[in-house]
Amino acid sequence: MSFETISVIGLGYIGLPTAAAFASCHKKVIGVDINQHAVDIINQGAIHIVEPDLDVLVKQGVENGFLRAVTTPQAADAFLIAVPTPFKEQHQPDLIFVERAARSLAPVLKKGDLVILESTSPVGTTEQVAEWLAQMRPDLTFPQQAGESSDINIAYCPERVLPGKVMVELMKNDRVIGGMTSVCSQRACALYNLFLQGECIITNSRTAEMCKLTENSFRDVNIAFANELSLICDAQGIDVWELIRLANRHPRVNILQPGPGVGGHCIAVDPWFIVAQNPDLARLIHTARDVNDSKPFWVMDKVKAALADCLTVSGKRAADIKIACFGLAFKSNIDDLRESPAVEVTKLIADWHAGETWAVEPNVQKLPTSLAKKVILKGLTEALEHADLLVMLVDHTDFKLIPRDQITQKWIIDTKGVWQ
Repeated sequence: MSFETISVIGLGYIGLPTAAAFASCHKKVIGVDINQHAVDIINQGAIHIVEPDLDVLVKQGVENGFLRAVTTPQAADAFLIAVPTPFKEQHQPDLIFVERAARSLAPVLKKGDLVILESTSPVGTTEQVAEWLAQMRPDLTFPQQAGESSDINIAYCPERVLPGKVMVELMKNDRVIGGMTSVCSQRACALYNLFLQGECIITNSRTAEMCKLTENSFRDVNIAFANELSLICDAQGIDVWELIRLANRHPRVNILQPGPGVGGHCIAVDPWFIVAQNPDLARLIHTARDVNDSKPFWVMDKVKAALADCLTVSGKRAADIKIACFGLAFKSNIDDLRESPAVEVTKLIADWHAGETWAVEPNVQKLPTSLAKKVILKGLTEALEHADLLVMLVDHTDFKLIPRDQITQKWIIDTKGVWQ
């Protein structure tokens, strides 16, 4: 069966680019999101997130009649679930959004439909989605019941794209396809091959789920090594940036760059899914998470020490000192604040500091709720001219382009090595 109508449930940083990619193939795409504001923006041919090239594809898709957004699932030939999968207390996976998405699409399922879970999930989630759908639709058969001959095909296919380069990587990167049966896998491959230039690599759903978690855990462990090095180098009076440059000249060494922690909805979250299911075995992965999660508090200690020195030298009161935090996004040149250590550091400073705490973030128009009451959003020029203490948290291009001689502040905490 061909895919004439495709539904993408969840129109965020992954769902909307995926919907736009299918629409660019002149397929009818129905995007679904519970956020009415996002739906309205998309139906106007605009976007509610920052991502290069996405605005052009969405505008074309809407104007040409291939893309529209709604708040409730409608009938389609294929459904892709791309909703958040956060964690609850004690870092336990929270599948509430996946369950709601599955149950919301169940009433419009028909024989021959394909359902693909893209959300990063603990091992076994795809099978759980199949169970939820089977509960809702006893009139249809599913892979766990009828195998290859099931009415509904179900697969898992995680995204593996880099914010800021999503549209390029979405089309060029290989995809791991984990079908519950071989027919499910083949149909999922056929769907992605509508726009995919990379290769579809077939496995089973549980391996595909673990593959996504493994990729981000690998990155988390390597970042933790760099972050731990930064702590050690600070204690030893060594420039960690120079150290890493020197060590990386070894032909088999490639140390990553340290920062204020690890953020985003993937690397900061996914390793916990492995730990939650394997608490006694995932010791290294757990330790890496602890290292990265503790880094914002180390940065905060550096800010406290710098402020104490500033007060001693300047003779000012703490209430008169203005601290400017540069960057809030979880990585450079995007507007995504999810799980951002920069947001956490800024909040820690604002909660503690008696004076004004400023945030400089060129990619957002307003502060998140967690910062809105205690932090002031400022422009780059004003912060450089009037702040007493600078805290570099995100290496946005705008910040890297500032000539070093224009930065006159004596007290600088640079967690990204931008102003070294």
